[in-house]
Amino acid sequence: MDLATRRRRTALFLLFLVPGLSISSWVTRTPDIRDLLGASTAQMGIILFGLSVGSMIGILGSGALVARFGTRPVMGAGTLLVILSMTVIGAGTMLTSAPVVTAGLFLFGAGMGGGEVAVNVDGAEVERLAGRTVLPTLHGFFSLGTVVGAACGILCTAAAVPVQWHLAAVVAVTAGMFAHALRAVPGGVGKSRDRDRDRDRRSDSGTASTRAQARKDRRLLLIGGVILAMALAEGAANDWLPLLMVDGHGVDPALGSAVYTGFAAAMTIGRFGGGFLIDRVGRAPVVRASAVSATLGIAVVAFADSAPLAGAAVLLWGMGASLGFPVALSAAGDSGPDAAARVSLVAMIGYVAFLVGPPGLGFLGDHYGLRTAMIVVLVFTAVAIALAPAVGTRSTETPRTPDPAAHP
Repeated sequence: MDLATRRRRTALFLLFLVPGLSISSWVTRTPDIRDLLGASTAQMGIILFGLSVGSMIGILGSGALVARFGTRPVMGAGTLLVILSMTVIGAGTMLTSAPVVTAGLFLFGAGMGGGEVAVNVDGAEVERLAGRTVLPTLHGFFSLGTVVGAACGILCTAAAVPVQWHLAAVVAVTAGMFAHALRAVPGGVGKSRDRDRDRDRRSDSGTASTRAQARKDRRLLLIGGVILAMALAEGAANDWLPLLMVDGHGVDPALGSAVYTGFAAAMTIGRFGGGFLIDRVGRAPVVRASAVSATLGIAVVAFADSAPLAGAAVLLWGMGASLGFPVALSAAGDSGPDAAARVSLVAMIGYVAFLVGPPGLGFLGDHYGLRTAMIVVLVFTAVAIALAPAVGTRSTETPRTPDPAAHP
């Protein structure tokens, strides 16, 4: 790997780290935010719906924006929105205003969803240049950010630091990371590739036809099913795990945040080790094992009456949820021509989990309890076990260039 590619990869590490640090910072404070707003579980689901709507709007527009402007400006704008959202959420908490908190979560969702395809398309390009699996490691930095953010959240919760000052500190740190990282990302990625294809291999109408074919690709839709299930497993923990442990298992808020930190740590370990496993045993066995682990972990959390046992099972949940999203995106990019459109489509399917999950689980939790609501997530991860073979083979239409440095 040459120096420019190495610097670019490091920049993407930081751009993955920023949203992970940000999301866990407010997730670990959700019990405090809920209490300050005086919101019920169902009302918290509505507040979190702002995140879902923002995510869907961002992801729907991201593919087209990447095609027109390239990955660099899209991921830059998305990261800026994520940083801004922390300020708005903190202000909403200080003002005890649920609409302002909802608006902040909307900005976070729009920023993360809008930058998601761009960062992953750029990561897929680095993966191609490196000749080995990179995306799980990149997503590992997102999870590393959640671990660091959750640990800080635990300390701030235990020390009764006001939410707005906690989030203000997060803004300062992430803004510095962003300013340093964006300089190493080249312009024109995604944009120049699409132009070359339009000029050399097909007309504009041909491009539209290729993307329409991608939407009808049965294998790609099955990959979308995997990402839908595993994104729901990850998102359910990100949105509800601290409250699930507090309300469902009777632990105090600081311990609930600690359990979430354990989940984030398990996600991080799974993602950093995922590339090694995938390069040796293949995508499908790894995704199947991940889905089994997530299913077992969620089942114990939902059905066991022991808080310590549930806390331990969260580690299985985290390890299981760690690889579904990045591996499915990598498989989508390899599944046929026009990788950006395929990654965009599969990512959009995954974001349906973020659109439907938070309010849906919130309303179920309000009526039946959050532990019972997790049975829905359990069913989806069980289905992902059956769908796992879809991620296993690469299309012969888009083979990767062999690299002597790559793992066999």
